[in-house]
Amino acid sequence: MKILNTLIIIIFLSHCSFDNKSGIWKNESNVSENKKNDIFEEFQTLSSSGNIFNEVIPLEGKLIIGPLIQKNNFKWNDVFYNKTNNLENFSYSDLNQTVFKSKKLSNSVSNKYILFENNNVISSDIKGYINIFSISDNKIINKFNFYGKRYKKIDKNLNLLIEDNIIYVSDNLGYLYAYNYLDNKIIWAKNYKVPFRSNLKIFKNKLIAANESNNLLFFEKTSGELLKSIPTEETTLKNEFKNNLSLSGNYLFFLNTYGSLYAIESSSMRVKWFISLNKTFDINPSNLFKGNQIVSKKDKIIVSANEYLYVLNAINGAVITKKNLTTRIKPVIIENYLFLVTKNNLLINFDLNTGKILYSYDINQKIAAFLNTKKKTVNVKTFMVANSRIVLFLNNSYILKFNFEGNLEKVDKLSASLNTQPIFINKSLLYLDYKNKLNIID
Repeated sequence: MKILNTLIIIIFLSHCSFDNKSGIWKNESNVSENKKNDIFEEFQTLSSSGNIFNEVIPLEGKLIIGPLIQKNNFKWNDVFYNKTNNLENFSYSDLNQTVFKSKKLSNSVSNKYILFENNNVISSDIKGYINIFSISDNKIINKFNFYGKRYKKIDKNLNLLIEDNIIYVSDNLGYLYAYNYLDNKIIWAKNYKVPFRSNLKIFKNKLIAANESNNLLFFEKTSGELLKSIPTEETTLKNEFKNNLSLSGNYLFFLNTYGSLYAIESSSMRVKWFISLNKTFDINPSNLFKGNQIVSKKDKIIVSANEYLYVLNAINGAVITKKNLTTRIKPVIIENYLFLVTKNNLLINFDLNTGKILYSYDINQKIAAFLNTKKKTVNVKTFMVANSRIVLFLNNSYILKFNFEGNLEKVDKLSASLNTQPIFINKSLLYLDYKNKLNIID
């Protein structure tokens, strides 16, 4: 009887345990961000049409992309990399070796994004500190806090953008300011009372932002003076989605929290067209708009929202393609192909010219086949393109590397889990870990 009980326990544990060979299935202890992002998930489930795409579609024939230029990148001035929010095919040493780890850069929770300029890593935290870490000097050369004792107990959400040593900052208190981090001085500062709720963009002499009332705002870059305010639909209930801005040529694209997409001529600051992508006019918790950052390239705009992915004509706002694909990660455009990872862990390649899904693969199944182990579920934090590969970053510090045809070719493990979004600089991968230490991986 004892032998039988022992066998039962062994079988039970073997089915409940994670993969012992790689540890890739192991859940990440720091998964609060995912839970936070899914704060309204129960409402969305009740209102879902139940028609979300969940098919595996194998690639027919071969997929030829390129030859592509691999970008050896030396700056990251925008939290979403550039004005269009689209990433490039970055050059990466791909040795998976930690070549540098700094001391702790902050004692507080770091904000989600880091920036890079002139061999300096710029990060911020919820206490309102902006930390300038010099890789050359291996030390923090500046630690700046704009806020006095009055705001000491309030968490600050800073939106940063850098241009020529000047950090432009908007926050959830309604402040907007410009800070020269080399001279360590404030150039100008304004209090616009209403909390800001968007990324920042610069068009010539204009600094562009949006606030939580869904007003699109144009400021004079050198003084912070308001040039124009464009009101759009306001929502009373807020979720984790923030207003998002993307620039392409003379056009600014603005996706607000209501779910409307606006195209504005940046020079004249006039609305050219707008379209509502919200599935309903009934604003309640079950219908809150959720989406990712807009990605624009040439004459197309990509919006991935609650239940649909939209490809729109940038000139007139016409919907070119609408697919029942739902994602929580910003997609990437390479040439005329759109790569995306869905909420149900599908890796999809989408032809922007024809509107056809070229392939759709189950990421969990690909991992199981690669490791020759039982299929479980992973949590994808983000993905990028490097060395003409699709690079998926998991919450538990693993990296999956797929070729453009959707085949898993390599699995690596970082020495520390990602706290911030990773960036590629000079063929290296940079990020802050959960101890707020800068990691540089070759």
